[in-house]
Amino acid sequence: MTQDERWEARYQEVISFIDVNKRNPSKHRIEEHDMLNWLKANRKAMNAGKMKPERVETFKELLTLTEQYRRKNQYE
Repeated sequence: MTQDERWEARYQEVISFIDVNKRNPSKHRIEEHDMLNWLKANRKAMNAGKMKPERVETFKELLTLTEQYRRKNQYE
């Protein structure tokens, strides 16, 4: 399995998790740590300009999806 195939597999895993559970991966659940760490590492790589150009657009789509399920402050 190439690096691109692994990246695409992880991307699909995160997308399907969000679609099924209607929330982002939690830092409090150990079984979701891999997905959360993948998201954070790729966000950091994209912000630093180190992400491959062909991945940037698809990852930005994922970030817009995660923004929909972002936690809100209950007092707002």
